Amino acid sequence: MNQVDSTGARLRRWSMAATVAIPALLVAASPGWAADEAPITIVINQSPWFAGFQKTVELYEEETGNSVELDVNPFAGSLEKQRSAVRAAESPFDLLVINAGFFVEMYAGGFLQPLNEIDPDFKLDPGIYTFDDSVYWNAETKLPDAQNGVLLTVPINPFIPLLHYRSDLYEEKGLSVPETWDQLLENARALNDPPAMYGIVQRGARGAFDVTYDMLPYIGSHGGGIFRDQKSGDFTITINSPETLAGLETYLKLAKEAGHPSTAGQSQANVIQNMATGKAGHILAVLAASTFDDPNQSIVAGQVGFAPPPHAEGHPSTPPLGHWLGGIPKNIPADRQKAALAFLKWFQTEAAQKAYAEAGSPPVSRAVLESDMAKEEQFRWMGALAKALPTAQLTFVIPESAEILAITELGFNQAISGEVPPARALNRMAEEIAAVMTKAGYDAPRLDPLPE
Repeated sequence: MNQVDSTGARLRRWSMAATVAIPALLVAASPGWAADEAPITIVINQSPWFAGFQKTVELYEEETGNSVELDVNPFAGSLEKQRSAVRAAESPFDLLVINAGFFVEMYAGGFLQPLNEIDPDFKLDPGIYTFDDSVYWNAETKLPDAQNGVLLTVPINPFIPLLHYRSDLYEEKGLSVPETWDQLLENARALNDPPAMYGIVQRGARGAFDVTYDMLPYIGSHGGGIFRDQKSGDFTITINSPETLAGLETYLKLAKEAGHPSTAGQSQANVIQNMATGKAGHILAVLAASTFDDPNQSIVAGQVGFAPPPHAEGHPSTPPLGHWLGGIPKNIPADRQKAALAFLKWFQTEAAQKAYAEAGSPPVSRAVLESDMAKEEQFRWMGALAKALPTAQLTFVIPESAEILAITELGFNQAISGEVPPARALNRMAEEIAAVMTKAGYDAPRLDPLPE
């Protein structure tokens, strides 16, 4: 496998070291995959699950003889490369690994080739999650639609936030795994001993889809949100509702009473590093089990437990879908489209998904998450992920997500830093989101402003 880094330099990966790095547990996904496909390039972001994906791609190459290059970038860099690629005369990439926050932009723009137009017989494996039907698109209604839409993508990663907690300290202090935010606050207080350990470390830094993503479990599980019901076409702006304010205040209370002293500056990498170095009792983050269980990267190996995100009383846990989808650009030759689909066919098989899990990344297969693998200590996170996914929700079904996220990333960060009071921050965000939606032609009523 070739890896292409963010500067464009191409590095051969098939050295002895790279081959040895493939875990011995990885098994051949299926016999008979012929080495007759064109070489492909996949553009992807650098993330906690990337190493597992990389090893699985190496397995695909080993098993099939087909060639894959990975163009690896920071989150925002990968997004910009994809946007440029689909608008070019010919995309340099054959498979786009698209985040949940931006897939609608690709769908609505008509940039992806329907998979059944590449191969009329292709079907999504029945064991693969559809993630709130986000793999399908109805061009008439401009909404995800499993019944009347076309299949545009295959899931690559089931990114949702999970609660990571220090299971060894829970046992030592007799704590129970929390289901509500109040219970999490009590546990975080019990573990809080700054600066040696913070009861919880939360992401509060601005980015492309950073602090907003980590805020959504709080506001969604209080009955709030950015819009009332996007999938039904109700774009009433609810970001300044009392429910959303309650979720924001819960986040802030945890940060103030048991959190990191500079929560507003914490990136995803900072959050994970705090847990890996033993300085966090809890984090709410995308699954990072492979990092925390690696003694070379973590001093808490084997001491981290996993659970669905907590919720407010009377509401379900509502983790936001931040999953990743593999789509094939329209603006590449047919042989490259066929080769990209060959990889997706292989990737969605149960055996490949097991190999993916063994390589350290969460699979997108229900069959694997609910298999006997979940009983093994190294896969103890599978139960939490399987329990959390059924109530996970899409965050955006409109192509204006990037404009809205630019507003919410700033607004939530300002509220967390104390620069702007919470109610005022939400009112400002509502006003600015309304301007974006009105300009785009949506009927998007606003609520009355929150008292400031």
